[in-house]
Amino acid sequence: MNTNASNDSEVSKKNLEAYYEDEDQSPIEQVGLTVPTTDDTTIPVYTFRMWSLGIFFCVLLAFLNQFFSYRTEPLSVSAISAQIVALPLGHFMAAVLPRKQITFPGTKWRFSLNPGPFNMKEHVLITIFANAGAGGAYAIGIVTILKAFYKKKIDFFVGLLITITTQTLGYGWAGIFRSYLVDPAHMWWPSNLVQVSFFRALHEKDIRPKGGLTRMQFFLIALIASFAYYTLPGYLFAMLTSVSWVCWAWPNSVTAQQIGSGLHGLGIGAIGLDWSTISSFLGSPLATPWFAIVNVMVGFCIVLYVITPLTYWGDVYDAKKFPIFSIKLFAADGSRYNFTRVIDDKFQLDINSYDNYSRLHISTFFVFTYGVGFAALTATVTHVLLFHGKEIWLRSRAALNTEKPDVHTRLMQQYKPAPQYWFLILSALALVVSIVGCEVYNVQLQLRWWGVLLACGIALFFTLPIGVIAATTNQVPGLNVITELIIGFLYPGRPVANVCFKTYGYISMLQAVSFLSDFKLGHYMKIPPRSMFLVQVIGTVLAAVINLATAWWLLTSITNICNTDLLPSDSPWTCPGDNVFFDASVIWGLIGPKRIFGSLGLYKQINWFLLFGAVAPVPVWLLSKAFPNQAWIRSINMPILIGATGSMPPASSVNYTTWFFVGFIFNYVIFKYHKAWWQRHNYVLSGALDAGLAFMGVFLYFTTGLENKSITWWGSNLDNCPLATCPRAPGVIANGCPVVQ
Repeated sequence: MNTNASNDSEVSKKNLEAYYEDEDQSPIEQVGLTVPTTDDTTIPVYTFRMWSLGIFFCVLLAFLNQFFSYRTEPLSVSAISAQIVALPLGHFMAAVLPRKQITFPGTKWRFSLNPGPFNMKEHVLITIFANAGAGGAYAIGIVTILKAFYKKKIDFFVGLLITITTQTLGYGWAGIFRSYLVDPAHMWWPSNLVQVSFFRALHEKDIRPKGGLTRMQFFLIALIASFAYYTLPGYLFAMLTSVSWVCWAWPNSVTAQQIGSGLHGLGIGAIGLDWSTISSFLGSPLATPWFAIVNVMVGFCIVLYVITPLTYWGDVYDAKKFPIFSIKLFAADGSRYNFTRVIDDKFQLDINSYDNYSRLHISTFFVFTYGVGFAALTATVTHVLLFHGKEIWLRSRAALNTEKPDVHTRLMQQYKPAPQYWFLILSALALVVSIVGCEVYNVQLQLRWWGVLLACGIALFFTLPIGVIAATTNQVPGLNVITELIIGFLYPGRPVANVCFKTYGYISMLQAVSFLSDFKLGHYMKIPPRSMFLVQVIGTVLAAVINLATAWWLLTSITNICNTDLLPSDSPWTCPGDNVFFDASVIWGLIGPKRIFGSLGLYKQINWFLLFGAVAPVPVWLLSKAFPNQAWIRSINMPILIGATGSMPPASSVNYTTWFFVGFIFNYVIFKYHKAWWQRHNYVLSGALDAGLAFMGVFLYFTTGLENKSITWWGSNLDNCPLATCPRAPGVIANGCPVVQ
């Protein structure tokens, strides 16, 4: 160990000296330490190996992720799994395929099935293909809630129309903002450094330091360890997902378990010993900059440990009638809300029935989750205008750029760019098809043409500010809440119109950001831009078709899928994500924001969060101007701080606390005091942990999950806090909960 430490110290000193002496390097230190500054333009990318393996992994991951998404414990098979498997397959194809040139009859076009050794650029494009399949299609939620929850008809063709159009609309926005979010060095997209480091470990010849390990050796050891360890939280010892000593100490106290539960409470004292707990909702903490981790945790602590306790035990909005942490919908007496009592034959809100039944109630935490969602969005606009407005203005006017192009941008100038009209034609086509589809199939979709245009306008407006946040912090504020709010006021009482509008607005923005992130990966890896465009578009369309076909098969073949009241108690087909999607359709679409957050609602004060978010970045900006030498002030990112709990639900408190602890160890302690180790191993470790988890998750499902084979003992309970979901109001009855007198 001492030898390794000594070697690391020497490597660190040499690397850092070289980095700081090199003026032709990225201004972002993490990029300079990770991304190579060389390129070989002769490496082939349009190969038979790339197309065949890319399409195969795109189809496979689209099927697996859609299939697993309906299960109680959804499993996400990331593109990194395909990235690993593609390497030996690529080398195998390079060894066995014939090298002879094939000429198409009557043309001069020639190609070879095997143009030489399997190369890194092929591998990158295969991974981009796989990533298109791993991402999933948000619009599948519309199909699911119509068929499984509302029991309404939707044609397969209509589902295909909304799935493909919502997945491709945002690519036009991506084309518009490439020069703002890909070319500048300060738009560095931190999560991509994991991929860059991983590709280098897989392909570059690495000299093993004396007494140490090569990157590949380190990766394989970490991969095997992650693979083996996940048998514990994944099968043998599920409680490792969230362990709370508070609940063991007070097994009969509802209040103690509400405080201590990591899954259904405040999570004080809870810890997750499971990589899926750490990375599943907030991404890998090893790939998130330390300043962003701090912003997220400050915001999380304010919401969960200050606002939530004060409002819950202060009984704001009758909070004690409901669980402290819940996404369920409730009636005034604390019972589950029965939406079938307030919906008419035209699939719209029956106002008389609603007035005679009960106003809709939600948990106090759920209320403030929407509030911080409002605030984060307006804070994003203000933050970007104040801190990045000058640069955006100069670039918009084609004036002198605020920064000199870095080495990576100059290297990419050797390749033909993807023409702007490619992006615009794709989005225009998707927009026209969307409008025609919504008008022709209005009975099923409820949304009108003006709704599609408005949703696209909102997405286009927010793509740049949200892209700036994503490119610098690894966090992506969502548009789901604001889009639901807007269409809920404009077109109330129509649940399907609401979720369609949300999908067109939110997902087209998210797809644009995802597209730009992949483009930045290609930027770092020196992939021709036209290749990146074609692979992403083809992969997206292909994955959308597979996603819908898989969902349609499950929805039509599994009786009572998603309906927890009718399914057997041990059925895995409970659709947790779609339950959240359905609840949102009731809140914002059927009942409508006017009766929840408007003049007729219980929670109208939450609208003040919009104003709070708009002004929150101003004091930080003023302080940064008053104290320009205090770098920590500019690290305060109000959109991230305010919107920290945007992943809750379905994320829970233990996801945040454990994520922060791991991020502190790796991106503060190790980055600061053991930089050589961090440079060599940090991102490789992140990839290995993801891959090991994914492989073991798939293995466990096909060996134990299909046959419903399980082990029953006290450690197999996912949460050791059974009373955390109980309400605290006298007389309110909940299954398994003591009634407070």
